[in-house]
Amino acid sequence: MSRGLVVAALQLQTLGFNPSRLEFYFKNAHSRGAKIMVFGEYVLNHFFKELATMPQSMVKEQSQKHLELLKSYASEYDMIIIAPLVVHKKDLFVKTIAKISSSSVHYYEQQILIPYEHWNEQSFFKNKVEALRSPMVFTVDGYKIMVMSGYEMHFPPFWDYVRTKKIDLVILPTSSTFGSHNRWREIIKTQAFLYETYVLRVNRLGEYSDKDVKWRFYGDSMLVRPDGEVEMMLEDKESMLVEEIDKKILKTHKKEWRFEQALSIREEQQ
Repeated sequence: MSRGLVVAALQLQTLGFNPSRLEFYFKNAHSRGAKIMVFGEYVLNHFFKELATMPQSMVKEQSQKHLELLKSYASEYDMIIIAPLVVHKKDLFVKTIAKISSSSVHYYEQQILIPYEHWNEQSFFKNKVEALRSPMVFTVDGYKIMVMSGYEMHFPPFWDYVRTKKIDLVILPTSSTFGSHNRWREIIKTQAFLYETYVLRVNRLGEYSDKDVKWRFYGDSMLVRPDGEVEMMLEDKESMLVEEIDKKILKTHKKEWRFEQALSIREEQQ
């Protein structure tokens, strides 16, 4: 019998309107005891540069159709599903991450979006710009889980929440491209080690052509342990990761390195 929490990550291209193969993966993950299923960014919806050329009604329909489907899977397989989803509000698009269970849907509105000239989500989406707040946090079978966007991973305040809220698992849905494999691997491994947590990064697949530039989303979804070691990593093909996170490994790492203890002692002196 499993002593830990089993989590699953689906590495896919954009599903479009016919996600018929999803049930195969959900059945498989359920049979292996998975309690959480995670999707990468721009899997339920097209890449944001493609969204700009689509009718708003089509984008809205795509989001609603996939949300209803995932709600049915959450109920049938008794799972929590974490899925980035474009929400349509008053003729505007908002970039969110949905937490879908058998009884409810909660949304985390991404707080910091990519602002670069070649990749400007900040100007495309209409997410609020306000003081930073905690990312989405919830508990499953005694494990505290935090969900943040891949881009938000680059900002220290989000990791401060990982420590103060004593998070056991950070979930990072991403849409990484341009051969950034090594940078992402090293950042994730380092943050997992320093903040004494598991990190599940789920990256999408597929391609997007922008004039003479081809954007290749390369997968590399992975589960990283608190000691900075990669527990499991997918390659660049459609596939699913199903792994277990373990409280004993978390406790052992914290006992050996005592990062949290060193900070807590000094905070008490303030």
